[in-house]
Amino acid sequence: MKKINAYPGIKSTVLLMMLMTAGSLQMRADEGMWIPMLIERYNILQMQEAGLKLSAEDIYSINQDCLKDAIVIFGRGCTGEVISDKGLVLTNHHCGEGAVQSHSSVENDYLSDGFWAMNRAEELSNENLSVTFLRYMKEVSAQVNEGLIQGMDPRERERKMELNMGKIMEEEVSGTHLEARIMPFYYGNAYYLFVYEVFRDVRLVGAPPVSVGNFGADQDNWMWPRHTGDFTLFRIYADENNQASEYDPSNRPYKPRKHLEISAQGIEEGDFTMVMGYPGSTTKYLYSEAVRHMLETNLPLNIELRTTRLNIMNRYMKESDLIRIQYATKYRRVSNAWKKWQGIILGLNRNKAVELKLEEEEEFRLWVAAQGERQMKYDRVLDEFARLYEEMEQYEVAVSMMNEAIMAVELFGQAPRIGEMMRQGMDKEMLVAQADRFFKDYHRPIDRDIFASMLEAYHREMPERFIPPFYDQIQRKYKGDYAGFAEDTYNKTVFGSREKMMKLFDKYEDNPEGALEQLGKDPVLDYLGQFRTLYLVGITPSYGELQDELEATYKIYMAALLEKEQDRLLFPDANFTMRLAYGKVDSYKPRDGVHYQYQTCLSGIMDKGREDFEDYRVPEKLTQLYESKDFGKYGVNGTMPVCFIASNHTSGGNSGSPVLDAHGRLIGINFDRNWEGTMSDVHYDPSLCRNIAVDIRYVLFIIDKFADASYLIDEMDISW
Repeated sequence: MKKINAYPGIKSTVLLMMLMTAGSLQMRADEGMWIPMLIERYNILQMQEAGLKLSAEDIYSINQDCLKDAIVIFGRGCTGEVISDKGLVLTNHHCGEGAVQSHSSVENDYLSDGFWAMNRAEELSNENLSVTFLRYMKEVSAQVNEGLIQGMDPRERERKMELNMGKIMEEEVSGTHLEARIMPFYYGNAYYLFVYEVFRDVRLVGAPPVSVGNFGADQDNWMWPRHTGDFTLFRIYADENNQASEYDPSNRPYKPRKHLEISAQGIEEGDFTMVMGYPGSTTKYLYSEAVRHMLETNLPLNIELRTTRLNIMNRYMKESDLIRIQYATKYRRVSNAWKKWQGIILGLNRNKAVELKLEEEEEFRLWVAAQGERQMKYDRVLDEFARLYEEMEQYEVAVSMMNEAIMAVELFGQAPRIGEMMRQGMDKEMLVAQADRFFKDYHRPIDRDIFASMLEAYHREMPERFIPPFYDQIQRKYKGDYAGFAEDTYNKTVFGSREKMMKLFDKYEDNPEGALEQLGKDPVLDYLGQFRTLYLVGITPSYGELQDELEATYKIYMAALLEKEQDRLLFPDANFTMRLAYGKVDSYKPRDGVHYQYQTCLSGIMDKGREDFEDYRVPEKLTQLYESKDFGKYGVNGTMPVCFIASNHTSGGNSGSPVLDAHGRLIGINFDRNWEGTMSDVHYDPSLCRNIAVDIRYVLFIIDKFADASYLIDEMDISW
């Protein structure tokens, strides 16, 4: 949980008073990620006027089954939805890709060919994969702040809050198998407790080939028009009592409290839509200088670093199918943010986001100056922001370089993990298992070249005081030849070779002290250790203090905004807790002379397939179905719908979220945003920002006609 320092005199009652009177407040359609528990207070009537046919209790309730009981956290960073009474779960292909990749090999290339279990016995278990249900939530601001007094030392205040939160969570789930988390909202002006039930027996049921599930790949990522069948199917299993359980062959399909009905009736422009899920992070209330730094420094630097990594991976992935399979998921993870960041820069500059922030801050200054009491509470807030961001800039670059350059080296992740396992005295079998998992998807030349390029980039971007001592060796002995230095390092280290690691583990079994002594001399751990020491001494303390001050300042600023904007609701930034967004099916005009329609069809896949790009490979069977117009009951007037866009406010973490109609029926699976609208985490433009969803009719068509897995269709509740 992100730590938020409390601030004397700023109480969560500001928020509570707003919500108590929220029946008269207005929340704007399209923008906003709203807390489902508070939908009634947010004015459910406004949603119903926009087209919603449900009550607040239908969406979130602790007294009856409701939509929230069919929505899950999928894995560690996506959303999924339950679509049958036998625990069938839909999420995105890119969310399930890691599981598909883990079962793939050159002989059984499920990434390229797809995978479909034709009966329960063929469904594949997945280590470390879970789905998580929100059972209920409640506000605990008063309990978290209990015992805090004005003037308390910040460290003591933080410790007291952590003790309070630990006690609240422990008491809430004591004697149960449930899990509890407390999350701050509005920069710590409110706290909510979330109680979850986690299921850890989740089995792969079906995945289309990557040529369907990731059609368009990097060429189309973050773009519209889109033609991607971005979905996978899993099933939740439970014990004989329908309780969450670790994997066991005797487990049975989970019978959920609620599963979504599916609507195959189609969509039209202007139709009401709603997205429920777990958006990861937004920063709507950023200070102007933070936005400027993002646009001018941080994002351009990160894009440059990832471009280098992607070029290296791509070069080697073209050499063999094995390397392509090994790095498919890794490549996608790197490229996803890389392209998104470029869209953010485009969108924020187009919308003059920094200028808009400056205007808002000037308005804020005038509001504060208009009343003496406000001046006492808020007069120094903006000046404090200016001071903090000026002092933080050098450290922000350093932290970014550590994350995007140094820790991009795979051995810098693996080496300390193995070292820590050995220091903890774990047995040889566990060490071998960890090494095997790592080397299954590792290609030494890729990591070596990234190592060389990232070390060189670090030296180029960082001031001398942030350069570790071993760089002297690169300049003196290797004359600045980073490739030569990398080659020698990877020849010397034990971590880049499975054979060397097995010899180390043999030595460890007989002589643990000698093996640990050998590790202490390994160059990879040595160089990483130098980076860590430099950061722990020269960067982290100062950066941490400034971050604490910044968070405390944001808490005051947010309290002021809640007070200032009492005539309208301000939604809390996303923090990977369940949220609801609503809007409508809607086309858009990204620039002069261009108007994007709201729907794409299978004919668009065929058109792109003729362009002869690797990203636009079309499976032969899909071509046959298209040419014969064999769309079954999923097509419309001789066409097969594929994707659509709507104006729901989404973010990372909403991948896999259900897109629902006015009756709460599933009409699509959210998987992306349009490139022009990726800046919506910072600034939302209703004329440009769109979420992209795969049409549920295309999902059903692929399952039924393409995969011949109609038995899965039979267990769904579908409204035709």
